[in-house]
Amino acid sequence: MAKEAKTNAMRMLERAKIPYEALTYECDEFIDGIHSADLTGAPYEQSYKTLVMEGKSGGYYVFVVPIMKEVNRKAAARAVGEKTVDMIHVKDILKITGYVRGGCSPVGMKKPYPVIFDGSVGNFREIYVSGGRIGLTLKVPVDGLLRITNGKTADITVK
Repeated sequence: MAKEAKTNAMRMLERAKIPYEALTYECDEFIDGIHSADLTGAPYEQSYKTLVMEGKSGGYYVFVVPIMKEVNRKAAARAVGEKTVDMIHVKDILKITGYVRGGCSPVGMKKPYPVIFDGSVGNFREIYVSGGRIGLTLKVPVDGLLRITNGKTADITVK
């Protein structure tokens, strides 16, 4: 039996003694969060995507929002004290985060960036986030995610 390959996110959660459940699915290219949730059986409302944005100051920020919603850029900028924030270019994701598009986890990036979770995470004990590679979703307690990412919450989605 082949040993499961751990991602940075999984190793960091284990080191911090934060329990998680790994859900794998067959996929060899980027698919959106809705299709990932369909393949894992994760409820849409508890499934979150990780977006990396750059502020006007040049700093990078990580925003974790429900898969069915879009980030409100003005609210996101306010949450991190920036004038504006914009999505980073797809070609820069790996260089900035250490993860590929579709496999970007809020846990275990190359560098610790400020992480803002949408306030809706307060409705759940656990949420589903990318596990650090395409084909892997992690079900993780919200309090553990906030602790390990030093994350904050704010209402950052379009109403």
